[in-house]
Amino acid sequence: MKIVVLQGSPNVNGSTAILVEEFARGARDAGHEVARIDVDRADVAPCTGCVRCGYEGPCIQHDDMDDIRRQILSADMVVFATPLYYYGMSAQLKIVIDRFCSSNSSITRRHLKCALLAVAWNSDGWTFDALEAHYRTLVRYLDMRDCGMILGRGCGTPGMTRRTSYPQNAYELGRSL
Repeated sequence: MKIVVLQGSPNVNGSTAILVEEFARGARDAGHEVARIDVDRADVAPCTGCVRCGYEGPCIQHDDMDDIRRQILSADMVVFATPLYYYGMSAQLKIVIDRFCSSNSSITRRHLKCALLAVAWNSDGWTFDALEAHYRTLVRYLDMRDCGMILGRGCGTPGMTRRTSYPQNAYELGRSL
């Protein structure tokens, strides 16, 4: 299986990256191919809502989203990885997801598997409620198959994250595919 991880943290060595690395290690140990895209480094402009794409492309903006789109459409699974920013995903990841607009039908037809890897400093039980709702809505809208979520509470720093079970949980999720 070919897996594309959309790594949405601007801190490429932070807590989100730890979960991504462990997930990828587990998936590779299971024999899968994993490509990581650090979306914060991609040149992707926000969707303008012009709908010239007709919801099936091409988008009138020609930037790194063209390559990201190709990678997603050639994959079997997409993993959304993000730190929790004000109870939602990072803006860097959200911009990429908003640009799915020009690929709605193509993505939907693929019936991709997906997963969510997220970290937050906060440890409250409700911390991820809004992000989970957004993810589940995205999964439903794009007719994806959710393979799991790792929601790392209390992962404010890489050191904090390494002392939790979340890296191992991410590895196990990747290995289980």
